[in-house]
Amino acid sequence: MNKWIGMGRLTRNPEVRYGGANNTAVARYTLAVERRFKRENEPTADFINCLTFGKSAEFVEKYFRQGMRITVCGRIQTGSYTNKDGVKVYTTEVVVEEQEFAESKNASQQNQSGPVQSQSGPVPASSGDGFMNIPDGIDEKLPFN
Repeated sequence: MNKWIGMGRLTRNPEVRYGGANNTAVARYTLAVERRFKRENEPTADFINCLTFGKSAEFVEKYFRQGMRITVCGRIQTGSYTNKDGVKVYTTEVVVEEQEFAESKNASQQNQSGPVQSQSGPVPASSGDGFMNIPDGIDEKLPFN
């Protein structure tokens, strides 16, 4: 089985090109995936090259930006080529089958550019544990009571 699942942040804006017989979109981006355990003098993240095609690539072009946290599911693909100096270069990338946002739009914008002003009115207060406080009087509407 060839299955890779990862979550990380985009290191830069995705690169999208159109080509082929049907002018198909091809998107490439790099995902910085934090390492769970850190050792002294070692990097704290791995940088995973990702590749996606068609409608999925068009989605990337429209919505993904540097710094966003996303989740990717796909397969690992290896390859090689000879560069202009005659040196063989080996490549490894994830061919994306599924991709999703891994944080809210507000959180993503805060990570990219600092505090964000909400245009839709006040946001309910947080208790500091990552969960939003539920206003009084709506308990009966919650499906898990």
